[in-house]
Amino acid sequence: MLIQLGINLILALSLYFPLSAGQLSLGQGGFMAIGAYAASWLTASHAWPWPVAFAVAALVAGAVGALVGLPALRVRGIYLVLMTMAFGEIVRVFFLNFAPTGAAQGFRGMPFVTSLPLVAALGVATAVLAARTAGSRMGRAFAAINRDELAAEVLGIDVTRAKLASFTVGAAVAGLAGALWAHYVQFIEPEEFGFARSVAPFTFVVVGGIDTFWGAVAGAALLTLLPEWLRFLKEWRLALYGLAMLAVMIVRPQGLIDHRLLRALRRWRPGHPREVAR
Repeated sequence: MLIQLGINLILALSLYFPLSAGQLSLGQGGFMAIGAYAASWLTASHAWPWPVAFAVAALVAGAVGALVGLPALRVRGIYLVLMTMAFGEIVRVFFLNFAPTGAAQGFRGMPFVTSLPLVAALGVATAVLAARTAGSRMGRAFAAINRDELAAEVLGIDVTRAKLASFTVGAAVAGLAGALWAHYVQFIEPEEFGFARSVAPFTFVVVGGIDTFWGAVAGAALLTLLPEWLRFLKEWRLALYGLAMLAVMIVRPQGLIDHRLLRALRRWRPGHPREVAR
């Protein structure tokens, strides 16, 4: 369960990058499939060391993300959602018919290397990358584009470069999550990476909060662990899970964590000027 939580956290953060620049993607399942199949093919069929295979898988997914991101720059809103959703379906159908990776019968034979320490290390590294990006010049450019793309362009921000960078990094991180997943379950098939796989990170980020990468972390943790916490309810488990999600959306439509909550927590931490004044 903790390994699955770590992989879900990385997948949620993969969507945070394009979302931070105002790009809503439902193609993360496709990028995850590319990473999973690329890493598995290299380790199982060609005996590559898994660190190299994982790195190549992330690079391949990132390169495909850049290719998809170029035409995606021309569309926005619901049209971008439909385009990325279609991309995810194209990837699924491709691997459904691609014989070298097992086609419809799936692919197996990859070694089990996705241990908890590895997932934890990569999860922390991805979270640090998201945090450093958010506080960097590029992260501020992403935020400006998200608020008002035209105003950001007037201010001198290279909107095309920033949006393409956010999309590419998000795709690479999703590819890494796919490589981890494949070497955890040791059997993958195209149906695993369908529409539901792309919706999952979107749900994590929306419930957790789109404003900050902490929202993606919180959403992935809550929605991964909640079904396990409710397992004692048996057949009522999924119903209560849905009700809990609905309650979060009603009480906090902005998500569990936003910038206002983070500012409030900072004001009340020990050593803050407000606390010292007391």
